[in-house]
This record gives sequence, C-alpha cells and structure tokens, in this order.
Amino acid sequence: MSEGGRPSAMSFDLEKAPDSRLAKHTTFDVPSSITMQDDGPHNLPLERELILRRQNSISITSPPVVDSAARIVGDFRTLSIHVTDSLQRPSPETAKRDATKEIADLDWHLLPNDEVLQRLSVNPKVGLDSEQAKRKLSQHGANETKPVRRNPVLKWLGYIFGGFGTLLLVASILCFIAWKPLGEPDPQASNLALAVVLLVVIVVQTAFNAWQDFSTSRVMASIAGMIPTEVIALRDGTQVHIPAKELVPGDIVYVSLGNKLPADLRFIDVSSDLKIDRAVLTGESEPIPGTVEQTDSNMLETRNIGLQGTLCVSGSGVAVVIQTGSQTVFGRIAKLSSSGAPALTTIQREVLRFVIIIVSLAITIAVIVIILWAAWLNKDHYGFINNATLVIDVVSVCVAFIPEGLPACVTISLAIIANTLAKNKVLCKSLMTVETLGSVNVLCSDKTGTLTKNQMTVTNAAVLDDQFDATEARDRIIAKAENADNVRQLGAIAAVCNAAVFDDATMDQPIGLRTVNGDGTDSAILRFAESLRPVKESQADWHEVFKVNFNSKTKFMLKLLQLAPTTSKTMPAPISVHDKFASDDCLLMTKGAPDVLLKRCSYINDPNTGAALPLTPQLSARLIAVQESWAAKGQRVLLLAKRIILRATMPLLDFDDTAFADYVNLELNQQLTVVGLVGLVDPPRADIPDTVRTMRGAGIRFFMVTGDFALTAVAIAEQCCIVTDASRIHRLADLNRDLLSDSIAKYDPTANFAPDSSLVLSGSDLMEMNDSQWEQACQYREIVFARTTPEQKLRIVKEFQKRKCIVGMTGDGVNDAPSLKAADVGIAMGGGSDVAMEAADLVLLESFSAIVVAVEYGRLVFDNLRKTCLYLLPAGSFSELMPVLLNVLLGLPQVLSNIQMILICVVTDVLPAISMCFEKPEAGLLTRPPRNTKTDKLVNLKFLGHAYFFLGITESLCACSMAFWYLQRQGYKFSDLVFAYGGLPPQYNPDAFAEAVNVAQSVYFFTLVGMQWGNLLSTRTRRLSIFQANPFGPNSPNRNLWIPPAMLASLSFLFFFSYVPFFQNTFLTRGVPVEYIFLPFAFALGILFLDEIRKYFVRKHPTGFLARIAW
Repeated sequence: MSEGGRPSAMSFDLEKAPDSRLAKHTTFDVPSSITMQDDGPHNLPLERELILRRQNSISITSPPVVDSAARIVGDFRTLSIHVTDSLQRPSPETAKRDATKEIADLDWHLLPNDEVLQRLSVNPKVGLDSEQAKRKLSQHGANETKPVRRNPVLKWLGYIFGGFGTLLLVASILCFIAWKPLGEPDPQASNLALAVVLLVVIVVQTAFNAWQDFSTSRVMASIAGMIPTEVIALRDGTQVHIPAKELVPGDIVYVSLGNKLPADLRFIDVSSDLKIDRAVLTGESEPIPGTVEQTDSNMLETRNIGLQGTLCVSGSGVAVVIQTGSQTVFGRIAKLSSSGAPALTTIQREVLRFVIIIVSLAITIAVIVIILWAAWLNKDHYGFINNATLVIDVVSVCVAFIPEGLPACVTISLAIIANTLAKNKVLCKSLMTVETLGSVNVLCSDKTGTLTKNQMTVTNAAVLDDQFDATEARDRIIAKAENADNVRQLGAIAAVCNAAVFDDATMDQPIGLRTVNGDGTDSAILRFAESLRPVKESQADWHEVFKVNFNSKTKFMLKLLQLAPTTSKTMPAPISVHDKFASDDCLLMTKGAPDVLLKRCSYINDPNTGAALPLTPQLSARLIAVQESWAAKGQRVLLLAKRIILRATMPLLDFDDTAFADYVNLELNQQLTVVGLVGLVDPPRADIPDTVRTMRGAGIRFFMVTGDFALTAVAIAEQCCIVTDASRIHRLADLNRDLLSDSIAKYDPTANFAPDSSLVLSGSDLMEMNDSQWEQACQYREIVFARTTPEQKLRIVKEFQKRKCIVGMTGDGVNDAPSLKAADVGIAMGGGSDVAMEAADLVLLESFSAIVVAVEYGRLVFDNLRKTCLYLLPAGSFSELMPVLLNVLLGLPQVLSNIQMILICVVTDVLPAISMCFEKPEAGLLTRPPRNTKTDKLVNLKFLGHAYFFLGITESLCACSMAFWYLQRQGYKFSDLVFAYGGLPPQYNPDAFAEAVNVAQSVYFFTLVGMQWGNLLSTRTRRLSIFQANPFGPNSPNRNLWIPPAMLASLSFLFFFSYVPFFQNTFLTRGVPVEYIFLPFAFALGILFLDEIRKYFVRKHPTGFLARIAW
C-alpha cells in the first residue's frame, strides 16, 4: 500500500543524500534502536550529564568523593544463604591507594575498537576458537571473584564471645575470685570447679560456633552454585551458551535486556536504547546509556565499558570481555572491603528480646538478693551467707536464669532451613526472608513464566475474521490458495519483526526441538514463521535500519527496514501486489498488543483479496470479536501490522538521533495496515492449582498481576484456581467512588467465602481509582490485575502495604524488578532475568510449588524456637530460682547446688532443646492464619504463663517436695529447717546434715531432669496429642529420631555427674536412692497427662477459656 500519511515538515534531499546516510548503518551486526519509554535525564546534553553524575561517582585521579567499598555488592553476593549479613568496612589506606592506582592505569576504554580486538587476539565475526579459550582459561583462571577472607583473629574472637560467651567468661572470672581471694582462708573447691566448668562450656561453645560457621559456609557455596549464570558467547563462529565462570578475556558476548554483565566488557556494537544500571558499583541512581565510543577518561565514568555485576535494563549489544575474575574493577575494589559486625535477622531479634526479658528478670532478682543480704541477712543472720557465697549465688542466678542452649538452637534451626530449602531448589538471600515469608498474607504473582510454563505456541492466526491454525496456514501456502498471500505477509512480519533467533547448532533438528535465544513470545512466533518459510530467507530480503524494542510500557516492537542489497526480489513479503512500493522506500513492521496498536491502524487487509481496506468501526468490531474470543480461552493475542514509508517523506535526520525516534513514534508509527492476528497458548504449570489452594488454606490471598489482556488473564486465573467463577467477577463499575472508607467492611480471613468476591481491574482502571475504591478493592479475596505497567505493579504493592498487609510479589522479568524490591518478600523464578533475580529476596530455581515449602518452613522455624524456649524455661530458669529464693527468704538449705544449676542449663537440657529444632511441621501449620509480626512475638504473657505457672510451678513443687521428703526421711524435719538461716538444732550433726543436703540436692537435680522428659514430649506440639503426632512411630509423619537419643543423653549426663567419684568429690554431687530415680519419670508422665487434657479441651473448644490462654 502506498504512503497515505501527511508529508513531514522536514524535507529530505534525494539529490544530496540519497543513500549515504542509510549505507553507513549497513555494517552494524546489532541495529540501531531505541526504547521509547524514558524521557528522563538521559536526554540531557552529554557534557551536562557528566557533570551531574560526577557528583556521585568514584574518582580515579583524585581522592574519592564517596567511599567505594561501601558501595560494593559482590557478584550474586545476595544470592546465597546468610545466617548473618556482614557490614563492610574499609581496609588500610595503603590498600586503597594501590587498588585505585591499578584502576587508574587501565586503558581499555581509551583504545579504538580494532586495537582492543587486536590486543585480545580475537575476530569479532568468529570469536575465540576452542583451543584459544582453553589456553586463556588456564592463563587467567576462572571468571570468579574470590571472597575476602575474614581476619582469623577477629573470627575466633567471634567464636569465643558469640552467644553468651561474654557472660559465661565474666561468670567464670567471678567464680575464680569467689574461690580466691574472697574464699580465703578456707577456699571452696566447688567454686573452683564451677569456674572451670564455665571455661569448659566456653571451649565447647567456641568449637560449636566454628563448626557451624564451616558447615554454613559449605551450604552457602553449594547453593550459590545452583544459580543459573550462563551467557551467550561467540565461539568458533557459533553462538553458544557457556557458564559465566568459563569466560576469558577476548570472548565476544551478547548482552540483552535483563542480563547481568558477567565480566568487564568493552562494547563493540550497541543498540541505541542500551542502558546499564551501574548503581551496584558507582551508586548512580539512573541507568546509563551504553556507547561504542569513549565518553570519559575515567574508566568508571565512560559509557563504552560495561562493568561486572551491573545490569542491562534496556536494549542490547555486543561486547568483548576485557577482564575477568579478580582482575575486574569489582574484583579489584572488593579487596578493599572486609567483614564487620553481623546484622540481626528477625528471629534473632525475637530471641534477643526474649533474652533481654529473662536477663532483666535475673538481674532484678539478683539485685533483690544483694539488697536483702546487705540490709537484713548479713546483719540479723551474720555468717549464713558470706561474701564468696553471695558472689556464687548471684552468678548462679544470672547464669542459670539464662538459657545458654538457645543460641545453638537458633543457629541449628537456621541451618536446617538452609539445607531444606536447598534440597527443594529454593535460593534464599537471607534467612530473614523465610521468616518474613511465613508471615505473608498477600501474594501477588506474575503470570507468564511464573504461573505458566513459559512454553508458548502459536495455535491460531487470523486475517480479519478469517481464522486458521498453524497447520492450515502452512497448507494454504503449499496449496497456493487464493488467500495464501495474506498468510505469507503474516509469516514475513512474524519472522522479521522478531527479537528471537535460532541457535545455529540445532538448525538440523525439527522446528519444535530447536533451541531459540529469546523470550517465550518471540520464540513461539519465530517457530510459527519458520513453519511457513525459512526465517533466514525472510530476513535476507530486508535490511534493518532502525528498531524499537518491546517493553512493558509501549507494549509493541517496531522495525524500520529497506530492501537488502543482496535480494533479487522487488516485492518480497510482506509487500503485496496491491501495494505501491519502490526499491528505495522503507517498510515499517510492528508487532504488539491489539489494544495499543489498533488505535494506530487505519487500514486492514481483506481476508480474500489481500487488498488494504479502510478500517471502519464495523471491521474493527469484527477484529476485536476474534481477539476477545481467543482471549476468553486464555490465549495471548498479538496484532501484526505494516506501513510503507515513501523515501520522499523521510526526514533529514540520523537514525541515532533522538529526534528521529520521536518522529517515528509520532509520525511513522501511525496509519498502519493490520496484516493479522496471532493467538498464543502458554499452559499453566500443572502444580499451580494445588499451590494456590494450599496458599489460600494458609490464610494467604493469592492474586494475579499481569500485563496481559483482561479476558486472557481471567481465563488463565480460572484455570489456576485464582478465580473461582469468572462469570460472576466484579469490575471497576462495582466499586462505589463515593463510599466512605470507614464504612467499608474489612477483609475477614475467617469469614465464609462469597462467590462474588472476585475482582478484575485493568491498568486503565487503576489510573482512575480513588482511595475509596482502592479500599474496597483491597478487601476482595480474589483479584486479577491485568494490563499493568511496572509503575502500577509497584502501586499495587504499596496499596496493600498501606493497609498493614505483608506482601509477597513474584515475577521473572525486568519490568517486575521495582515491585519485587518494594514487596516485603520479592520472589523470582530461576529461569527469569538476572535483573529480577537481583531484585528478589527469594529465587525459586525449579518449581513454583516450592514456595509452599518456603512458607511452611518460615512458619516452622518460629514455631520450633517457641517450643525450644518453652522447654528451657521451666527447669532452666524458674525451678532453679526457687531453691535460691527459699534459701534467702525462708532460711532453708539450698536444695539445688550452684554447679547443678549450670549443669542443667549447659549440659542436660541442651541436647533435648536442640532436638526440638528437628521437629516436622505440625498438622495444621498451613491451615492457620499467618503470623502478625507486630503482635505475635516469640514470647508473650500467655507463653510466660504456661512456662512458669503451668510447667514451672509443677516442676518446682515436685522437685522441692522430693528433696525435703528425702531430708524428712533422714530425720531432718522441715519445721526445724524453715527460718533456721543456718542455725541447726543441737541434736543435728552438722557434717551428717551437710551430707544429707548434698544428697537432697541431687534428688532435686534428678527430679528436674526426669520431669523435663514430660516437658519435652508435651511441648513438641501446640495442640495435637502425642498419639496424633507420635515422635517414635516408624510411619508417623511427625517422627523425630533426634528425641530418643537426646533424652538418653540427658539421662547419661545426669548419672555421669552424679555417680563418677571425681565429680562427687569436686562438685559434691551424690547418687540417690532408687525410688528417687524412678519417681521423677512418674511425675513426667503426670505433666504429659495434664498437658494432654489441656490440649484436648483446646481442640474440642477452640474458642473456650483454655484455648484463649494457650501459648
């Protein structure tokens, strides 16, 4: 069809420059192009922009404005499991100067392209050959940045003083002081023994911390190895996928939208819309355009260099690798940084809060004891508690009150999560992420590549309303049907206006099995075009002079072409016999969303003759009817169009000029001719419906957020069970603009599901909505957001966060990155873009259903730590405190020695507490609502009430009764001992009484340890009976093989410290009569029985009193 648009205001002189302007572009392998989405600061003059950017950059030739080390983020540094993240701090100034000088001496950006290629011994058309690559790999090493080694002295100091190491060391020093000089002239050997035991505990804890650090590092390394880090490189004249670590200097690599630059690169060809996000290294907040020519003498400022670890956020390019591994700019600067103080995760903050509560109570009681001793006991009962005994009592109260086994339990819990997630192919940047994921109550998911397989196939095509499938399209061409020309035009645009390419190494395979480099949509359309005519033949007819890449804002791709000088055809497809086309004219092809491109179309091909018809409202309605019918079946629909541009109307502008890009958008990309429609199917992943149902059952609202057409999105959402009934879905018209926000009923996760609680909103709807409508929308249980832009995805996240929701966002594209960063938990797919994986907190390397495991273990770690704390408190705090208080307040003998308090905390209770970390998810874990991070704390009043009043008092009463019963049986009446304050009746032998007290202390010790078995078995489930969650049954889903050995180990330690003569002489422990060994286990059964009764009523009456006060 001939040009029908109005003439340009800018004239083009055919006599002066008919071909020269176009000819200079023919040498580029990657055509000049532009993405029309950014009218920001990059349109500033280059000189002015450089001045502005230098204010926030690293200077090579002068002292740095901003400390570079503070900006460094390693290559996939965040894509590994961190039990603790480290802050960075600079090394000595001499190292800074050396590294700065090294970077300043680099001249790769100053050399001409030819000299760079010559220095690296590479042909840009062929790349390196295999032997050359092997030699360079052995010479330069793998393309990996070695992590900075921590200072070994600081590392071991961290092992020693980590956890409660500092407290234990101070306590040990005080015990030494209580032994001598405070214990003079008759120092107590038990005080010395206590000091030595605390030192031994410090050594054991240090060894454990070192082992845990080593094992965690191995997990981190193994998981980092699972990150898909492949690049497309040119080797032996063929584009191949190779691991990033195998890149060598001289490799020719292809950079495209969404890639993370794998090494330092020198650009040798770029599209005009190539932009690199360098914030990770230089702190620049805006992406920087990439160029072939040098723009600055500073290597960190020039635009012809791509630095390792930076991100391609727009466009494409070809580059040569100039530096790899530790020789990259990042590798050189990374030497300046080293690890610093660790940051606390959410769980560690909760544990710290718990410890602060316990320590505060311990210090309060210790202070009360000191005040009572100074104001009363030391005056009225002088000698009852001397100075050395007071120090030991205070130390014992403080040390015994604190659950020393808790840090080990936290560390092991996090390590268990790391290993479990690794097995399920879930990559977590920080374990804090999993903890937060356990609290998510709104999950927004992208569609393509996340909910669907990202395996698109063209199933339908249409010219106006003449519909046919891919097989019929091919048959029409073979049979030379009357309307075959329409199909040829459709196939030509599908082949030429396409960013995907076949891998040359697989061209001998069937079309469906060939490897395609490109996104899912372009790949499907490329296969469709290949089935009609070889793509290379279609592309050989045309020479590309300008293109606009597809992006989520414009929603179309555009190419401006001329006839290739090598073609022998004068009117190759998609030129029709009805078109007026001269050999020096241009052809514009475009492919994109129908709702966007149809507004730019003025003509449409006749389905019978192929002639262009004016696009009347009637014809437009027929075309839209086809689109909507396909979309309702879940198909993605694209419109293909063309326009012939007369040479005389072309402006006198260079194609790289931004004014020409504006001209294309405003003038040329109008009055298009609709060639046809194609419909693509991307089936949902098989596991998605079950995953959605599981998330809903866990109290998480699951929404779809996509750029697709609303009908397509709703159809796929219904297949995925995100929408229950698409026929009863609400729209914007159902949201009252005038409704007061206070009168809107809030979403109630416990309410029965209403069938009309589904909503679909398009991007245009979101632009019109006011606060009242947003408030109404946020109360729906099922929502599909369609036709959304990146900015709108970001707003969706913010709107739900504003309403106190914990939002998770999934996605895999560059356009998802802003919302992934803004969400409480950003979740990327492993096959997605590097930009999305960098922005996300969690990467699902294989199946999307692995998110269920992540949510489950996010909740499980919190549950298991609560159980651990609950197990440690009754014996480790409350029951140890009672003997001290009874001794101080009532003058009774202390029926639990100080050394036995320490042994319970750091020996007998530790292994059973650790065994709790291996508990399986309790039934119902994914059927209860998410945890409220603001109100549901690790420790609350219900928790403390259960620990101290239900378990603590029971254990203390039983243990005290057993100890004083033993003394009663030995002839020492309780009435003679109460208020005695060390003053015994004359009939009692002091030495015999002291020996009886030693045995009574061991009776108390045995009773506590035995009753902790009952505590362990009852605490391991919150609501289920032990018969419902049997820890010993071979077929039980809640089987915990760590509990039996932990219980036996606890019993072994008990006998070991009570019966070995060395400890009897040193610690004054004693063996006990046989009845005092077995009675505690009867008490343990009593605790278990009482808790079973409590759990029964909690299950039977979930809203009753016991359920309301349950922990």
